Amino acid sequence: MNIAQKRTAPVVAITLLFSLLVSGPASAVRGETGRFFYGEEATLYYERLGGQDDMPLLVINGGPGVDHGYMHSTLHASSALDELAQERPVIVYDQRGVGQSPALRAGQSCTVADQVADIEALRAHLGYERLDILGHSFGGYLAMAYAARFPERISRLILCDSAAPRFADTVFLFARIYPETSERLEGIAITDEETKRASFMAYFSMLFYSPDNRDRYLAAVTSINANIAVGDMLHRDMERLDFTPHLATFRFPTLVMTGRFDMNVAPSVAYAIHKALPDSRFIVFEKSGHLPFYEEQERFVVTVREFLSGRQGLADEGKTGIRRRDGD
Repeated sequence: MNIAQKRTAPVVAITLLFSLLVSGPASAVRGETGRFFYGEEATLYYERLGGQDDMPLLVINGGPGVDHGYMHSTLHASSALDELAQERPVIVYDQRGVGQSPALRAGQSCTVADQVADIEALRAHLGYERLDILGHSFGGYLAMAYAARFPERISRLILCDSAAPRFADTVFLFARIYPETSERLEGIAITDEETKRASFMAYFSMLFYSPDNRDRYLAAVTSINANIAVGDMLHRDMERLDFTPHLATFRFPTLVMTGRFDMNVAPSVAYAIHKALPDSRFIVFEKSGHLPFYEEQERFVVTVREFLSGRQGLADEGKTGIRRRDGD
């Protein structure tokens, strides 16, 4: 989301442009225990959850211009990522120039290709030949970009409420479903931290299926962390790229997931990605918006675990909108 620039079209987001610190019984408070990888082109902050030696799951968060913190959000005692880490290593990281990764140096490049190179450099540093990858929102777009460049490095791919491989094909529904909030969001000019917070809170209020989940999430937000300049740089680069032709060449199993009520990236985008892939499964979380790992955490964890294990019977197949490609 390029919330810093006001345009004639509705200002909408493909991702989450703030991270939150949470407290209280509805959320798990967790301290970061990560470290830094000093690559040739960029330094990245990353964290390894879990201690097993199985195939790692690399999680690529949304943005652009946001740290990974929101991926830990939960209504339970522990987050979806922490639960997944009980069975395999889970790697999270802050993308170039955001979060705990160092700010961009003067003149430092920040393109999609740079982000892809950073992922590959981190993989090599960690010493894994291949990875399972889960990309959420912009992270799904970035995961597809990485898969197009380094398909041999991927074992299984999960795309969760991902932007379209050609950004212009991403379908936003905010203005149609929340016209009053969209109009209010358009009228906010970001000039300081107060207006920045107001913009993000308005935007985030449209991401949920459940009003109760929305209210609990927003009540827990204590800080907003978004590097709008980094987001702008990546958005400009994304506008000229199209990874759609690469999808047909993917030869690894892919799980495409979406919240039925995702106004940020319409479910039709996920279904189009699914249909373009030669080996994919499609699942809809019927009581989620843009954050199924938050709103339907239990089902999300079971579904991801079963897919990564290679088991065919994904959780609640008849209830969650799972579809295989024709002929699968």
